[in-house]
Amino acid sequence: MAAPIYSVLIADVVQSSMREDFRNILGQKLGVVTNRHRRQKLIKLSYSVTAGDEFQTVVENPTDIPQVILDLRTYMYPLSLRIGVGIGRISDRIQPPVNRLGGEAFLKARAAIDIVKKESLYKFDVLTAFQSQDSLFDDTINLIYGLHDTLVLNITPKQWATIKAVLDEPKLEGIAKELNLNVSTVSRNLKRGYYWQLTETAKVAKSIILGNFKNLHDKVQKS
Repeated sequence: MAAPIYSVLIADVVQSSMREDFRNILGQKLGVVTNRHRRQKLIKLSYSVTAGDEFQTVVENPTDIPQVILDLRTYMYPLSLRIGVGIGRISDRIQPPVNRLGGEAFLKARAAIDIVKKESLYKFDVLTAFQSQDSLFDDTINLIYGLHDTLVLNITPKQWATIKAVLDEPKLEGIAKELNLNVSTVSRNLKRGYYWQLTETAKVAKSIILGNFKNLHDKVQKS
């Protein structure tokens, strides 16, 4: 029977030591996003802090990664995250605690986040990197997210608040009421906050992952 492939996500918080009460903030926000993603069946295990300011999980399906990344960037704000995604096999039964698990997907996720930390992927700042056994897939998805992260780095607090609101309540009238803004301001915040680019990135990245899934699966099985 062919071994399944999984996606492991490792994230760490940028400049966590500069934040007061960091542990409580991290715990509260991880609780919110864990409940959301378990309810939507986007992750197999709850997010778990594994070392210092770092946390990780196993994503339910590789095609879920783009939505997970978008949610993490939105719901964890104002915490800024570096994210590494590894795609491959997991050598153990998938059960908590996540830091006891190992295998190719974890090694590649670690390699991916190390690339982000070392700023060695491009000559511009990135917050996200993928690693798999398919170099063409990696090159494609990493460039997409590199350009995506250029936008992410320029989103303001008010724009993030509006993006979070629209993920919770898609109707502009409801968002305006919640944020005590008029509809035109909400629309402007979404546009200037690159919301449409962020959501289109997630859609296209999901299609690319889905289109390459068989190729990724075959490469893993042959290794």
